[in-house]
Amino acid sequence: MFDNNCQVCATRVLIFESQVSSVANTPAGIEVRFTCWCGTEQTQVTGRVARRREAVAA
Repeated sequence: MFDNNCQVCATRVLIFESQVSSVANTPAGIEVRFTCWCGTEQTQVTGRVARRREAVAA
């Protein structure tokens, strides 16, 4: 389970394992694809590589 700030329904929601459609390692980090409670397909990139990129961009 993780939280997501949905840009479509403009709310912070919990995403459960049953909502996740795929998880893949990419050069940008770990890409998690899931369906929000509002029905919108979304992607979140996480992991050490993604955090390093965020720190550089900040």
